[in-house]
This record gives sequence, structure tokens and C-alpha cells, in this order.
Amino acid sequence: MYKLFFILLFIVTTASAQRPDSLRNGTINRDSIRYTNLKIRMSKTKLSRAVYRLLFRDVYNQGKVTEVKEIETNPFTPYEGMVIRKIIVRQLDILGESVYDTTRKGNQFERFLSKNLHTNTRERIIRKSFLLFTEGDEIKAQVFKDNERLLRINKTIVDARILVVPRTDVTWQADIIVLVQDSWSLNFSGGFSSFNRFNIGLENVNVNGTTHSQLTRIRWDKNNAQKFQFRTVYTIPYIGKTFITGQASFILERDIKEQSFRFSRPFLTTETKYAGSAEAGHTKLWQYKRYIDSTYAPLPSFEIEYNYYDIWLGRSFKFPFKNTILSENSRLVTAVRYNRYDFRDRPVVTPDSNKIYWNKSALMVSLGYSNRNYKRDVLIYGFGRTEDVPVGNLFALTIGQEHTEFGQRGYAGLRYAVGKYLPHNLGYMYLLMNAGSYIKNRQAQQGVLSGQANYISNLIPFRYSFFRQFVTFKYTHGIHRDPVDYLNISREQGIRGITSDQLIGTKRFTLGTETVFFSDKSLLGFRIAYFVFADLGLVNSNPRSIWSGPVFQGYGFGFRLRNESLTFNTLQLRLGYYPNIPGNQAPWRVAAEGNVPLRLRDFDISAPSIVPLQ
Repeated sequence: MYKLFFILLFIVTTASAQRPDSLRNGTINRDSIRYTNLKIRMSKTKLSRAVYRLLFRDVYNQGKVTEVKEIETNPFTPYEGMVIRKIIVRQLDILGESVYDTTRKGNQFERFLSKNLHTNTRERIIRKSFLLFTEGDEIKAQVFKDNERLLRINKTIVDARILVVPRTDVTWQADIIVLVQDSWSLNFSGGFSSFNRFNIGLENVNVNGTTHSQLTRIRWDKNNAQKFQFRTVYTIPYIGKTFITGQASFILERDIKEQSFRFSRPFLTTETKYAGSAEAGHTKLWQYKRYIDSTYAPLPSFEIEYNYYDIWLGRSFKFPFKNTILSENSRLVTAVRYNRYDFRDRPVVTPDSNKIYWNKSALMVSLGYSNRNYKRDVLIYGFGRTEDVPVGNLFALTIGQEHTEFGQRGYAGLRYAVGKYLPHNLGYMYLLMNAGSYIKNRQAQQGVLSGQANYISNLIPFRYSFFRQFVTFKYTHGIHRDPVDYLNISREQGIRGITSDQLIGTKRFTLGTETVFFSDKSLLGFRIAYFVFADLGLVNSNPRSIWSGPVFQGYGFGFRLRNESLTFNTLQLRLGYYPNIPGNQAPWRVAAEGNVPLRLRDFDISAPSIVPLQ
């Protein structure tokens, strides 16, 4: 089911040959000389040899470790203020080449696949929609650093790099070389049990080199009440030079029917002044949800149908004074939001129950402080690509008024987050705290108190490779929630690999730990990572302490496969042991699945919103 076509292609892929790059005037030869010197320097110690073997062993996942590891340094600072004479965009083949070694070339078969089965992003699109600078502009180090990150976060691009080449004849000018390596654009999925039941899907993440994305899935099930099911989603990542993303969806499936559109622009960088979004749609879905006090009753289902629209606009301000406490990336952000939900079908609602299904409209405003920067690292959630790790903090206050069919009520919420690398190379720590509640007649409604801590260790050398330790704590306390409004600690919310409608409550505490070993081996171009995990969770609705309930457990191990040049999900095989999950008849479970690549939380402030119960 998972991309058999691409696996067959990679079976015949062999090691790449090297030959000089022919980029104009040989400017990139400097890059190749530095790469050669890097290999010599990294042969001197056991640790550096291990780093080299891990990241430079094959042609699919390479990174220039010395540059990535110098995470405190902005490489563009020495060129601050120089004038851009010319911008050269060079697009690398998706296989066999690397933005960190411009002399490296793929073999003949890799070049055939790259040229004939993939269309590179059009140079005009890169210049018009992805670059924050033009010819004649002065070089701003922070803008260049942000631009590299913006290129890398786009799903059509595996990696990107910007090089500054000073002119020898005019000392105040420089040429800019933008190296871009696309990811594979076509992803196939499907399943077949018989001609009475099958499904097929195609996702093109770079339609004809325009960076537009189209997902189409079809399912046929003759035994289902709705035999034909269909889903299509079309996305334009950036419209012109506006950095506005547009998306339209049409879904006609058994459990969900939706027609919607959305235009959005986030605070992409600290220099972005305006952000916002506008969306509207119609949704009809079947929800399978039990009441919290009927855990062991048969799982009921009910139909939900509603129309909605949602608009918000935000403005970012630089602080008018310079202070040693505030960094150059500190911003004051204000935003306003208005949304409306009108239900056509829903469970029975009253002034005291099923509040999440009320007809309502809300006006919210927020005021926040954001300080964000990014440090480059490798082998966190990726398998060798450059990862931009958010470092900074934010604080946001949200207040609002909601108008419902049962009267008005106010809302107030607070959010604080901080993330940084710990001293003495102890790793990375992220903390998040939320508090929010509706208020009516001086009584809290649908309130939430929550906290989360994530720890990621530094890369720890082990023989010729490395491993990392991941630890996650989560605590959530729901205040005056309705019987159908609760927490579930299954899957990503607590205990991975298990789905149970009985692990529910209004209070939860979970602890998850995972050790990931990044192998220096590759299989058909796919990097391999082995992992061992343990998940513990408590959940209940007891008015007393959360510790009064049983500790639910999950343990296991497995491995993941990923090729960064391909855009489909990470392939994962896992064996799990779940000794005390209610209703679980088989404590041992084997799962083969695709995982969406994760990213670390950023510190940008977006739309004013209520604190979610999750």
C-alpha cells in the first residue's frame, strides 16, 4: 500500500559519482573546496568521524555539519549592508545532489528520474513568491536567515541554501546564489480487497512546477450505504508576492461531508507586519461520542451539520525603544477575530448542556508579546535535513464576548510558552502553560488549565551513529465541562498505538518517553531510525485527586524509514504491549503505519482563540 512504485525505483539506485559543478564563473567551487576540507577535518576524532558517516554516507540525506552545528552564528552577518547585484537561482536534481556539496552528481539513472518523472519548481515562482529580497536591495542578515527557513518549511522543498558571493571588482556589491532542492512531487496511495471494496489516492504537491498542491482520493464500497466516496483538496501556498495561502476543499465521504475555502497569512517572520485569515464552509459529519458517565455503554453516534465563517486580522509592532532586555526580534502583537457557527443538525441543547453545539458568534481580541529566533540542528524529527529549532518565548492575553442562543457570556484566557537550549549541552526544553474559561453570571464555563513540557536531549554518540532521548509531560484539567466534552488519552494525546473510547475524563496527566537511535545505514535510499517507547497516563473525572485512578500503560519498540527527498509520510513498524487498557482483548499489538513528520512549536502569535481541551 505504501508507495511500492518508488521502492522499486530505488532498488536500482546506486552510489553517486562526483564531478565538478559548472555553475557560473566557478563561484560554487569555493563551496566544494570547503566540503573537501570538512571531510579532512572530520577525520581527526572519533566523534567527528561518526558525525560525517551519519550525514554524508549516502546521497539522499546530507548536511554540512560544521555549518548546521554553528547554530548561534548568522552566516550572513559579515555581508550586512552590501548591495545585491544579481540573484542566481539554481535548482538541484531531487536525487543524487545536495545543497551542501554542489559538486556531487547523481548517477545516470538518478538523473533520468529527476529530469523525466519530476518537474522542478519554476524559477519564476521562486523569485516571485518565495524570496524576501530582490536585486538592488541591501543585504539584511536576519532577512536572509529567515528566507532560508521559509524555503525549507515548504513541503515542496527538501532543503535550501543561500550563498553570498562578494564581487572582487566592486567591494560593496555581492551576487546571491539560491540553491533549492525539490522533494518528489507525486505520492500514490490505495488499497484493494475486491472489486466491491477498494480505494485509490493521488497527491501532487507541486503541480506542473507551480508549488500548487492537489490531493484526490476515491473510495468504493458496495456494501456501504454511501458506495462512492470522494475527497479533493487544492492548495496554493503563496499567492503572488503576498505570502497568502489559499485552499479549497470538497469532501464527500461516509462520516464527513464538507465544502470550504480558506485564505491565510501567518506572521512568517519577525518583520511581517500583518497577518490574518478568512474562511467559510459547510460541514456535515457523524460523531461517535459517548457521555462521560456511560463509559461501558455501547458507543452512540449522532449527526452534526453546521455552517460557519471565521475572520481574523493581526498587526505586529516593533518596540519604540531599545532595551538590553528586549532583543531585536521582540514584537508586540495585537489581533481581533470574529466567527459564527449556525447548526442545522445536532444533539438536544439546553442552557446547561451540550454547549459546544450552541448556535453562536464570538468577537475576541488579543494582546501579546513574542520573541522568536531559530537555531539550526539535525536529527530531531527529520532524518538528516536541516531543521530550524524555535528559540524564544511568548505571552498572550485574550478576552472576548460570545453571543449564543441562550444569552451572552465573556471569555478570558492566558498563554505562556518558552523554548531554549539548556546550558552545558544538556539539550532543548519547551514549556507551555494555558488558562482560559468562559464566564457567565460570575461562574466559569468550559474552562481549561493545562501545561506541557517537552525535553529533547543533544545527539549522543554511539559507535558510528547517534541517539536522542525525548520526554513529554502533559497535564490538563477541564473545569465545568459538559458530559460530551472531555479528554481522551489515546494515541497522540497520551498512549500511542491504542484507540479506546473508555480512556476519557476531564483531567489527565501523561508521561511519554522515547529513545531514538539514528542508524548510519540506509535501505534503498531510506534512512533508518530505531525507537523504544514507554507511555503512562492517568485520566478521570473524579472531583478528588487525579492520582486516585489507575495508571494506564503502553510499552514498545520499532523502527522508522524515511527518505527526505520524498514527501510521503514516514513509514513506521511498531510492536506495542498494553497491559491494562479497558476493553483491550489483545495486550500485544503490531502496527504498520505512516507518520506525518513533526515540527517543533513556534513562538508566533496567531488568531485570538479559546484554550482547547486537549
